[in-house]
Amino acid sequence: MPITPTSKIWMDGALVDWDQAQVHVLTHTLHYGTGVFEGIRAYATARGPAVFRLRDHLQRLERSAKVLSMDTPYSVDELYEAVRDTVRASGLDACYIRPLIYLGYGEMGLNPLPCESKVSVAVWPWGAYLGEDGLASGIRLKVSSWARHDSRAMPTAAKATGMYINSSLAKVEAVRAGYDEALMCTTDGFVSEGTGENVFVIRGGRVHTPPSSAVGALEGITASSVATIARDLGYDVVETLLRRTDLYVADEAFLTGTAAEVVPIASLDDRVIGDGRPGPVTKAIQEAYFAVVRGEDDRYKDWLDYVD
Repeated sequence: MPITPTSKIWMDGALVDWDQAQVHVLTHTLHYGTGVFEGIRAYATARGPAVFRLRDHLQRLERSAKVLSMDTPYSVDELYEAVRDTVRASGLDACYIRPLIYLGYGEMGLNPLPCESKVSVAVWPWGAYLGEDGLASGIRLKVSSWARHDSRAMPTAAKATGMYINSSLAKVEAVRAGYDEALMCTTDGFVSEGTGENVFVIRGGRVHTPPSSAVGALEGITASSVATIARDLGYDVVETLLRRTDLYVADEAFLTGTAAEVVPIASLDDRVIGDGRPGPVTKAIQEAYFAVVRGEDDRYKDWLDYVD
């Protein structure tokens, strides 16, 4: 989905014109992938644009930078205001938000410690990541031939820029084979996550999801929100190791993520999951989630940070 430019991007303390938000070709992160980022959404509500769990996302950004031994030149409070300022300047009721901490121009080589950290925040309109039809009817997945990173090789707890080469390889493989998304497994064959989403499986009315620390998956903020919503709806939610065959024989399954939101899985490796349509548990959770992010459920009002 092409990026639609907006008016301003926040860079190191100031809002600059979209076309002026530039970096040098020798920027360290461009060469070595040492950077951290977040994906956040603002939703249209009756009270104006509201950013979903903004502080939680920014705190994870800060933790990711710490894992990579990167300095964070701005506090969470300062970045909180930077995000709100950028959304406000865009004039959009709803948008995708991309904060990025990267290493700038000035030093080259595999030691990133001498490099200065830079920060940007960009926003733009972005619809359903896996398509409106995917949200309504479900998506087709295949298990990728690429294994998810082992936490002994890469810090899977960090949302780091260079680590997403792994996801991109899996995504390209799946799309070229005619699927919507890839499911990634560990080298031991346990289900980890999608290329950028957490996985949930329903059997017998119980909701299962892999323990992120055991399978190299990112601790998803949307996933934790969905788990809370599911429990509040009366479903048991358990963390358990899963194999691909657990999805083959599941009653229902879905993916969660800031970009993907809550999207049903219709099939995996051409095995239809359930009856191939979003099941009752998935639909109940999906409907509740969208009510929350649109400010229609006061039980979760603390998850919304209003721009105005």
